[in-house]
Amino acid sequence: MLSRAVDIAGADLGVFHLVGVDGELSGSLAHGERAGAHRGLALPTTRGTLAGATLAADSLVTVADVGNDPRITVRPERWEGFGPAVAVIVGTKEKLSGVLILARLQGGPPFAGPEIASLPGFAGQAALALELAERRRAAERVSLLEDRDRIARDLHDLAIQRLFATGMTLQSARPFVERPEAAERLGRAIDDLDTTIKIIRSTIFGLRDHEPTGDAPGLRTRVVQAVDAAAPSLGFPPALRMEGLIDTDVPQETADQVVAVIVEALSNIARHAGAGRAEVAVVAGGGTLTVTATDDGTGLPEDAHGSGLRNLAERAERLSGTFSAIARPAPHHGTVLEWRVPLPTGRA
Repeated sequence: MLSRAVDIAGADLGVFHLVGVDGELSGSLAHGERAGAHRGLALPTTRGTLAGATLAADSLVTVADVGNDPRITVRPERWEGFGPAVAVIVGTKEKLSGVLILARLQGGPPFAGPEIASLPGFAGQAALALELAERRRAAERVSLLEDRDRIARDLHDLAIQRLFATGMTLQSARPFVERPEAAERLGRAIDDLDTTIKIIRSTIFGLRDHEPTGDAPGLRTRVVQAVDAAAPSLGFPPALRMEGLIDTDVPQETADQVVAVIVEALSNIARHAGAGRAEVAVVAGGGTLTVTATDDGTGLPEDAHGSGLRNLAERAERLSGTFSAIARPAPHHGTVLEWRVPLPTGRA
């Protein structure tokens, strides 16, 4: 676009300033004579620049001697040796892309007549081309994120579940191995499977982490960390399933409670259930967030509702939610803990 503008206008230099959302000059492209002095500039203010003067005028601006124009006070040396110049806005107030500046060396003829008359039309075409390019990039980003979600889903459904089932099979076979050397090798294989599951799980939630990088980890990451931390006390790695826009739709206060609920639920399973398997599910959808912890242990202790589980119920009540703990129906064994709270209007 820039080189074509220079050729059409018979200019010696073309500069295109990108305009950010706050009106700052967030970057620049340049083509032609002494382009290096203009390329890649990011200026915190539009004051003291020809681009800023053009934005303020909201119309095409012509300059007889840009190298000595008093309005240019920010790095004026960039324009040394240049004379006539013309600047035009690319885009509209609603969708502003930037400012195009064309300049000729000192002694060159001023921009006038047909050269100026054609610039607004060219700028309109350039704005359309930029918008189409941005939409194409947005579509490519969506396609990339969909691919990452598909890969993450396949890893979870096809890889982790099989590895977990294999580990449980080996774990159940361990008491039948009589030779110590074989039992030790079997234990190492089980540990290696646990480590592999953790690596794949981290990869899955890394693929699904679409939020901008920041100091505080998202809820998905915090849930993974809480579940992984429970493995030593349980004696096995719990399975984990997460669905919905957990990082974006769950408020911070609720997210803190979710992590606490998972920690407490897994702690109860480790202390009381005698389980060989457990699964945690965190699902956001339909205006509700549901946390479920399932195990295959001995079931609820007699004093369960009067001790540890009371905290889970109180956490739900504080957020206008519900909590239940029920025995799994035959032929299964164990308990299902379900913690459910509403999400704010406009979420999930």
